[in-house]
Order: sequence, then structure tokens, then C-alpha cells
Amino acid sequence: MDFASLVGWIDITSGLTARMAGAACWAYAILAVTTLPPLLPNAALLVTGGMLAARGEMSLTLVLLSVAGSALLGDLLIHRFGWSAGGSVRRRVASRKRQGELFDWAAGRVQRGGIPFVIGVRFLPSGRLLGGLAAGAAGYPVHKFAIGAALAEAVWAAYSVGVGYFGGAMSDDPVVSVALGLGLSLAVGAVAWLAQRRTAVPAAANTSASKET
Repeated sequence: MDFASLVGWIDITSGLTARMAGAACWAYAILAVTTLPPLLPNAALLVTGGMLAARGEMSLTLVLLSVAGSALLGDLLIHRFGWSAGGSVRRRVASRKRQGELFDWAAGRVQRGGIPFVIGVRFLPSGRLLGGLAAGAAGYPVHKFAIGAALAEAVWAAYSVGVGYFGGAMSDDPVVSVALGLGLSLAVGAVAWLAQRRTAVPAAANTSASKET
């Protein structure tokens, strides 16, 4: 399996990268549309956007605004859905022990942790969806959630696009830039997953202990 096939297998949006070059207006729309929904991997597109910005073919400011703004809008929609359908969401995830424990953990922590928790949960695996749904279902105020989500998405967009930007500045080979971007995304995801494991297991144990008492 060559690298291009591997990227296509990990990131189903990678086939759109060729359409971004030479069509800046469409490129910004592609970045926004693929960033809006959660759980849609588009690392290759983000890296490509940064790389094209480094070459002067796209505006770095507009790339960052397209990505971060679309991600924030998606977060607010997720929060709104959790707010309006929190009961049904909670019942659905409760049927799956692991997902139910994570949902209850997030719903409880968001009230205690506030904005810092909203920021941190964004970088956990599936944390964007979990955090938004749990915050909405727990009745966490949307204006506070928006502040945390905006800060988190700004950081996320900066490193996701920045890798492509600096990679493009250092090399004209798009494979190198995409490899750097995917490598960093996987590394951040792995660190966040380990942090989530270390935090969620004690939380689940405490929840079980409180039920027993």
C-alpha cells in the first residue's frame, strides 16, 4: 500500500485535495463543509489548505477563519441538539455501558470544570461530539460553552492548518506536508486518548462506588 492509498483510507476527504488548488473560493467552502460535522476526518484537507496558504495561493487568515468558524458552528449545533434532545440521547447511550459511563462523566464534569473542561474535552477521541452533547443535555449555558468551544477550535485550527503551512514553507512536496499533518493529528489524538483513559476510569469507579453506598 502506497502513502496516497493510506491517506485515502484514513481520511475519506483526501480525494478533494486536488480540487482546492487553483480554486480558492471553492477551497474555503470545501474546508468549511467538511469541518462542520463531527467525526469526519479531514486532516489532509486542513494540511493542504495550510500548504496552499504558504505558497500564496490561499489566504492563511481566511483558511483559519473557515476552519475554526465552521467547527464552532458545528459545536453549537451539537450543543443545541443535546439541549433539546438530552433525555433521548441519554437513554440511547445508557444502553451501551462504556458510552453511557463516558456521557455521564462528561455531563457531570462540565458543570464542575466549566470552560476549561469544554476546551480540554475537544481534544479527546470523539470529544467534540461527546462534549457538546453532554454539555447541552446537562443544561450548561450556551454562552459559556461558546467561549470554551471558540478557544478550543482556535487552538485546533491553528495546529491543524499550521502544520501544513510550515510544512509547505519547508518543502514543495505535498506528501511531506500531509505526512506531517496526519502524524501530528494522530499524536495529539493518542495523547488525548491516554489522558481520557486515565481520567475516565477513576470517574467510572467513583460512580459505581457511590451507587453501592
